[in-house]
Amino acid sequence: MEDTGPVRRSGRDRRGRGLRGPAALGHVSAGRPPRPWTRREAFDRLVLDIVTAVDERWSDRLGLVEYAVEDTPQLPDDWESGTVPLSSLVRGSGATPTRLVLFRRPLEHRATDRADLEAIVLTVVVEQVAELLGLSPSEVDPRYPED
Repeated sequence: MEDTGPVRRSGRDRRGRGLRGPAALGHVSAGRPPRPWTRREAFDRLVLDIVTAVDERWSDRLGLVEYAVEDTPQLPDDWESGTVPLSSLVRGSGATPTRLVLFRRPLEHRATDRADLEAIVLTVVVEQVAELLGLSPSEVDPRYPED
């Protein structure tokens, strides 16, 4: 029997591992963005939705506020609190805007599921905005849990 060399496959599945890249995704629905692929992207989208709703309602009284998400807080070596902060609020002065930073990993660690994470993020954002405005959290957003 004579050897004819390696068998060549044609098409996009050259190495037998299945389709890769955009061809594997299939058709994406028109007018609908693709689903977030990472936990970070999903968290960013969740925060953006909550912050947008709160900021639209109070933008005239809040002024310029920068919202940001970081994975974890930078804690000093001598941190003795025993707890990890969920957010950081630094009030602006002059040309420097107020900055509200949410820490993704500590927030996700406290949540049991997506709904719980949404409730925790809403609580943190509303409490920080309430502190900025000098109002009670339930006045800032009616979705704030009363208990």
